Amino acid sequence: MIMRTVRNQPRTTREDLVNDLKAAGIIVTKKTIGNTLRSEGLKSCSARKVPLLKKAHIHARLKFANEHLNDSEYNWVKVLWSDKTKMELVGINSTRRVWRRRNAAYDPKKTIPTVKHGGGNIMLWGCFSTKGTGQLHLIKGTMDGAMYRQILGEDLLPSARALKMGCGWVFQHDNDPKHTAKATKEWLKKKHIKVLEWPSNICTELKARATAFKEQDSNPDAYKKSRYAL
Repeated sequence: MIMRTVRNQPRTTREDLVNDLKAAGIIVTKKTIGNTLRSEGLKSCSARKVPLLKKAHIHARLKFANEHLNDSEYNWVKVLWSDKTKMELVGINSTRRVWRRRNAAYDPKKTIPTVKHGGGNIMLWGCFSTKGTGQLHLIKGTMDGAMYRQILGEDLLPSARALKMGCGWVFQHDNDPKHTAKATKEWLKKKHIKVLEWPSNICTELKARATAFKEQDSNPDAYKKSRYAL
C-alpha cells in the first residue's frame, strides 16, 4: 500500500501515509515508513520547478524536435546562440549544499556571503557557438527593442566575425517580445541573418540543466543524470 500510494501520488507525506494506514487498521510510525521507502530506493527530495506548459507549448516543442531530429553536427556548428542573464554581485541567488561537521556551520569555507537587502545585480547579454564565446554586453537600465537592436549591431555581428562563423550562420534567440518585434525582424532580415525558430520555454529548461551542472560538486549523481539527459 505504501509503495502504491507513493507511486500514484509522489507528494504524499509520511504523515499522510500514517493516517491512511491507521484508517485501514494498521499502526505504523513515520520512521518505519521512511525506512520502508528508503529500502525501496526512494528518498525525500525538493521537487524540481519546471515551466507550466500549455498544449500549444508541447506541440511546438514536439514540432521543433521532429524538424531537427536528423540534423547533422554541421547544422549545429553554424548556430550562434544568445541569451541574457542576471548576475548577483554578492553571494549567489540559489541554495547550495556543503559537506561539513556538526560544529562547523560558520566555517567561512562553508558559508555563503550575503548583505542586508541584497547585494545588487547586473544584467548581461552574451552569445556563443561551438567555436567559442562572443562579446559580453552589460545592459544598463531597462532593455527595450531599440537597445536590443543596438546590442545586435555592436556585439552580435562583431562576435560572428570574430568567431569566423562564415556564410549561412544561424542566429538563436528566444521569443521575448523585443526579439519578435517587427522592427527587430526587419533589422535581421536587412542584415541577411537567418533565425532559428525557437519554441516557448526551451530556454527555461536549458537554464535549469545548466544550474544542475554548476551544482555537480554537491550532488555528482544528479549532475551526471542531467548531463547525459541533454
